[in-house]
Amino acid sequence: MMSNYSLTLSYPEHKEGSLKIDLLELKKAAVILRALNHKLRQQILRLIDENKKITVTDIYIKLRLEQSVASQHLAILRKAGFVKTSREGKYIYYSVNPERLNEVMRYTSQLLTHQ
Repeated sequence: MMSNYSLTLSYPEHKEGSLKIDLLELKKAAVILRALNHKLRQQILRLIDENKKITVTDIYIKLRLEQSVASQHLAILRKAGFVKTSREGKYIYYSVNPERLNEVMRYTSQLLTHQ
């Protein structure tokens, strides 16, 4: 059986008799992984890491991007939790969130080892 947000599969040998897959959670996880699986976002993360903290202006100048493109990709990385922001006066600085990256890489590694 399938609804918009879940998929239930019947498995008589499974102790509960069925397996429920939360499709909304699955979709959210895919968005998080997709945030890392993009060359430009990988370049942005590398640049932020090299500088420890950096403004959007410095990012788009160093990578030769339009400001709107840099901001769009930073928003994706921020929404996925891979970058953090801090305000200093009128400037907003971006920094890498290593805890979040480690967390996602641990889960990814678990997925790959349970094939």
